[in-house]
Amino acid sequence: METEEKVIVVSAVVLRDEDDRILTVRKRGTDRFMLPGGKPEAGESPVETAVREVAEELNVRLTEDALDLLGVVRAAAANEAGFEVEGTTFVAPAPVVASKIAPAAEIEEIRWLNADADTLPSDLAPMLEEQVLPLLLSLR
Repeated sequence: METEEKVIVVSAVVLRDEDDRILTVRKRGTDRFMLPGGKPEAGESPVETAVREVAEELNVRLTEDALDLLGVVRAAAANEAGFEVEGTTFVAPAPVVASKIAPAAEIEEIRWLNADADTLPSDLAPMLEEQVLPLLLSLR
């Protein structure tokens, strides 16, 4: 008997500040930090989802053509036991001004991450820690 695959499809965006730190967010009621982004609405493309979610969560206005595709990655879901997350991940090439970023919608907390640090925080989402950060570091 075949089991149904439990996959959550999302779009995520790597936003960096002037010091090359990566913006991470923690959603209300959760304990893991991840990239801003979320699930698509009906008929939305991955890049449309990314632009909408960043606007809703952080009041940051991006345009679709301002995002570069990093890749589609898969990892254990941070907040849904037994599920995997498949994230189409984009990079915003232009830095954002850290002092102008504030949590909105379901975002409880923001935190800037130095991806080059010797030790990463223990509360990062698996997709970010295991897939996205290695991809970003390989591009340097």
